[in-house]
Amino acid sequence: MMIEILKSKIHRVKVTDANLDYIGSITIDEDLMDAANMIAGEKVSIVDNNNGERFETYIIKGERGSGTICLNGGAARKVLPGDTIIIISYALMDFEEAKTFKPTIIFPKDNKLI
Repeated sequence: MMIEILKSKIHRVKVTDANLDYIGSITIDEDLMDAANMIAGEKVSIVDNNNGERFETYIIKGERGSGTICLNGGAARKVLPGDTIIIISYALMDFEEAKTFKPTIIFPKDNKLI
């Protein structure tokens, strides 16, 4: 049996920009992506702590070290720059493997690694 479990989480980062004139996605600083074990094109869930919005999109690499967290396209209507969000990715795993799997969770400060 396969189950979907938490793979990676970037906990409580600030939205730096919202760009409506884009195809869609979330742009994330590549340093944060690496630390959270996330890759470009990966599906993620976004939770906005300010307004309760929850939605899914995919990742685009942002400039390394920039602290960029930018929602693009339609997702830009669901957040405001300055909102605090959580970025979550999941993985499908065999039930037994999932019992011992340890997700990667990072807690950036001011959108930078500490």
